[in-house]
This record gives sequence, C-alpha cells and structure tokens, in this order.
Amino acid sequence: MADGRGPRAVLDFGDPEFLIDPYPALARLRSRTPIGWHEPTGRWLAAGHAEASAVLRDRRLGRFWTDREPAEVWEPFNTLHRNQMMENEPPVHTRLRTLVAQAFGRGHVERLGPSIAAAADALLDRVGPEFDLLTELAEPLAVTVIAELLGVPEADRHRLRPWSAAIVRMYEVSRTKSDEEAALTACREFADYLGHLAAARRAEPRDDLITHLVVVRDSDDRLSGPELVASAILLLNAGHEASVNALGGGVVALMRHREQWDRLVADRALVPAAIEEFLRYDPPLHMFVRTAARDVVIGGVTVPAGAEVAALLGAANRDPLVFTDPDVFDIGRDPNPHLGFGAGLHFCLGAPLARLELRAALTALVARMPELKLAAEPPQRPTFVLRAFKEIRLRPSA
Repeated sequence: MADGRGPRAVLDFGDPEFLIDPYPALARLRSRTPIGWHEPTGRWLAAGHAEASAVLRDRRLGRFWTDREPAEVWEPFNTLHRNQMMENEPPVHTRLRTLVAQAFGRGHVERLGPSIAAAADALLDRVGPEFDLLTELAEPLAVTVIAELLGVPEADRHRLRPWSAAIVRMYEVSRTKSDEEAALTACREFADYLGHLAAARRAEPRDDLITHLVVVRDSDDRLSGPELVASAILLLNAGHEASVNALGGGVVALMRHREQWDRLVADRALVPAAIEEFLRYDPPLHMFVRTAARDVVIGGVTVPAGAEVAALLGAANRDPLVFTDPDVFDIGRDPNPHLGFGAGLHFCLGAPLARLELRAALTALVARMPELKLAAEPPQRPTFVLRAFKEIRLRPSA
C-alpha cells in the first residue's frame, strides 16, 4: 500500500506479540516495504540492510535535537540530550567525540583485557547452583568496567543501572506517563551526581575520564559544563546497556540452540565470531533515528527534508539479500556485516570495549560451565528499541 508520501510501512509497535518476538513482523515489513512511511509514528522506516545502512551512513541525514515541550517540564531531559555527541552533527559531534575517543581507543581498551577477564571470573566464583545471568554477571561486569574507566566510586555504582534504565525507557516507541516521570527524575539526579563528582575530581584529580574532562573544561573552551555532564552520562549509559543486553540475548540464543553451545564448548576459538552473531541475530538496539537535512533518495524512495527516518537494525540484520539463512543462529557465520553497533558517523564509540566485555564473560561461562542450562524460560521485557530480558535464570550443571 502507499499514500501521498510513498510506500506505506505497516508495523504495530504496541502489539504484545511483536514485543516478545518482533522478527516475523519485521521480515514481512522488509520483504514488502524495505523503506516506507509509517503513519502512527510519523517517520520513515528502513527495514532492508541496504536501506538501513544508507540511513546510518548518508551525511545528508543527521541528528538534530529538538527540545521537548513544555520546556520547563522537560528541562533536565532537554539539557542532557542537547549537549550529547549522539544528538549533534559536526562540528559539535566531532569536538565532543574527540575528547573521549582516546579512552575508548582499541589500544587502551585492549590493555583492560586481563582485568575484565579477572572480574568476570570473580563474579562467577560467587554464583550458586542457580543464578541470574543479568544481575549476577552481565550488569555488575559492565557497570564495573565503565565506572572504573570514568572514575565512579565503588560505593556509588549501584545507582548507575537504575538511572540508566529509567532514561533509556524514553527511547521506546510505546512508553507511559510514569516512564516519562521516572526519566525526568533520573536525568535530574544523574546530572546532579555527575556535577558533584566533577567538582570532587577538580579538587582531587585522578587517572580517570572524569578528571580528563574536567581538565579540558577548565583549560580551554572545548567543553562546557553541561557538555561535560552530558558526555559522562552518555558514556555511562551506552557503556553498559549494549553489552548487558547483547550478552543476555546471545546466551539465551545459545541455550535455545544447544548444538551451537556444544560447538562453542568444543572450540573456544569461535568466541569472537559468536559475539558478532549475538549482535546480528538479536541486537540490543533495534532502532536508530536520523533526520533528513535535505531531500534524500533511499532505496528508490524520496525522503523529504525535515522527515525522520528510523533504521531498523534487527530487521536489517536478517535481510536474506545479505545473509545466507538469516533466521539461523550460526556462531561461525562469516562474513557477518551486521549493523548491531550502527555505522557511519555515529558508529558506537564503545564497540571495542563492549566486544572485550562480551568476550570475557562468554569465555568464562564456556570454560567454567560447559553444562550450562536455562533454569526457566526467560521473560522478555515488553520493549522494542532496547531489546532485553527481565531475568535469565541459569543452572551451571545439569
């Protein structure tokens, strides 16, 4: 079907069945309308791999933050996002990304490998005959790593995950009034906390990213106070949401495809490829929205200037035009040009760190728990943009 705008994308983001398993509906959308206008959300949806990749890579599409109204209500949320690199284009994006990129560079991240592996082992030392993968391994590992990198004291780290979870709920297509109120509270509290932490680092500098940002803030005009806080919050949120949910989705896929788990146990050299398949088969982020700065033709369809376009990463990652047997979970898949970490200017800055965390956690599980099993069918969170499980109960041995 089509309307005056072009091909029409039919997808119900609020359907409970879709939220549990979006892939059948995404496959129908991709085959019928690789890019089309979605009336309920007022944006274009790019479901094909070529189309989604174009949305992510074409510089005529960008991130241009518009404050939510009423401004006095949304001030904490608007201030946070207006000053983040993810919501800006060059030259602002380039300036902010350059300031933090060194801490996430491949060389620096690789040096963290032994300590991350040791942390994963220490967490598994504490689990019982049944445990929750998310709260007992994935979350504490990811939070510890990103908090160490930025310089958040150990006594405060338990506050990070609840703040992050509340804020990212705002990115969902179907959210409630209570979600919005919780996000505003989290933005306010998180920003206040980071402001105080920055002041503490100014008084007593340390070898961490917060201190680095404070030094930049105080020494020249490359970073404003709100940008410092917003950058730190973005890194803390993005630095653990992706790795937590990628590990959860990947381990559940392994448990549901036992032959792939057994294959991994028999050959741990497959761990890196398995992680890439985690990110393709059930990515933690399913949608990334950009705005057309001018008319842009994508997949033969003209997206008008000012229109929003959403790249549907989970749909693109199962495009049969790119992936052989795309609905098959194959930990040895090669090549695997997935879009799990995005692409182009806004490619995930923390991708090397997330891959390292995932590698450490998966290697530890395979080495120490070769008979790992699901203790119960894991409940899915009713979300789409950030796909996640509520809990994942596992038994280390049969």
